Amino acid sequence: MRIPIQEVTSDLEKATIAGWVHEERDLGGLAFFLIRDRTGILQVTIPKKKVPEAVLLAIKEVSRESVVRVTGVIKATDKAPGGRELVPESFEILAKAASPLPLDVAEKVPAEIDTRLDGRFLDVRRPRIASIFQIRSRVMEATHSFLFDEGFINITTPKVVAAATEGGTELFPIAYFEKEAFLGQSPQLYKQMMMAGGCEKVFEIGPIFRAEEHNTVRHLNEATSIDVEVSFADHEDVMQLLERLMRTVYQAVADDCTDQLAHLGITDLAIPDATLPRLPYAEAIEIAAKKSEDPITYGDDLGTASERIIGEEMGAHYFITEWPTAIRPYYAMPNESDPSICNAFDLMHPRMELSSGAERCHIHDQLVEQIRSKGLSPEGFEFYLKPFRYGMPPHAGWGLGAERLVMTMCGLQNIREAVLFPRDRHRVTP
Repeated sequence: MRIPIQEVTSDLEKATIAGWVHEERDLGGLAFFLIRDRTGILQVTIPKKKVPEAVLLAIKEVSRESVVRVTGVIKATDKAPGGRELVPESFEILAKAASPLPLDVAEKVPAEIDTRLDGRFLDVRRPRIASIFQIRSRVMEATHSFLFDEGFINITTPKVVAAATEGGTELFPIAYFEKEAFLGQSPQLYKQMMMAGGCEKVFEIGPIFRAEEHNTVRHLNEATSIDVEVSFADHEDVMQLLERLMRTVYQAVADDCTDQLAHLGITDLAIPDATLPRLPYAEAIEIAAKKSEDPITYGDDLGTASERIIGEEMGAHYFITEWPTAIRPYYAMPNESDPSICNAFDLMHPRMELSSGAERCHIHDQLVEQIRSKGLSPEGFEFYLKPFRYGMPPHAGWGLGAERLVMTMCGLQNIREAVLFPRDRHRVTP
């Protein structure tokens, strides 16, 4: 029976492993092979005068990244990775890899991001890259567990929609029989409708699509959004929920992904504070204006340069609050004391925005007026507005970008590194 490499210890007398040939060295009378599976790397040491002839024939034929199965005696040695090695009694080639390889899995020869993505199936064999997706998996597992423990219901909303969620033009149109439809920008409208359905606490983790023409290291055209909506809650309630989620997720990764973090050069993952600073938008603009090379005034959106300036000032995760109502979506609730600002917020990492949320407008007539104020037609949102006529509770929620969360947690330089098969302006394959 095959044993995962991580479980092969010097206490075992014999073991069968299977994996990929990571590296090979031939020193004449002695050959060394590093065999890799998803749990680790094990050295196979071959004293040529002491192993069966079939083993010698196999190692002559094998190439790097071929899939092999090896059975042999386990020996303790300080010179091998993990302090143990396997001396083979059998060495079977299960699938031979062609040469040359599209990229170097051992990472001795660097590769550009496009080369890596073109050969993603090879790229993720690299321990450092595999670590990113093991961390991402733990992030998703911890997120699901946290939200279920908080009493949330998991929902699934349509990704083929009739109207833009936020009324923008950044939509991917599709031919839907005799109609035009779009790929969904967000589950926003549907999760709000579920508040009218009495579900009270819902979440969805799924794809969102934005037809933005950005070609930057932090934008994607297909992304994964972690969305929640909560009834009988305001913006502060869901900000506190987001704070708890962030701490839970970071702690889960810190506890369970130490090897993966080490592959990424992270020896001490900083856990976000229990309560994050609340920075009013007006103060954020002042900070950005002092150091920005471009003029920025109240009412402007915060671009990449401004976010970076503010992030350097703040130094850790923080919220931007008290946004001008005029620059936030129509469903954000205006502040009762000052309707020119709304109960909206963004969760920020020093490098970029991670999440956007708000207390929602739950009064039908007020919502209609806010849709009109954005230059949109309420008739186009009839399916969304209908539940607001029949008892919509106060509610609030947010959406959190999974890729940006993983990118900032892992210190990645390009958001495409946090996605197995990214979709951007230029890439639709593989």
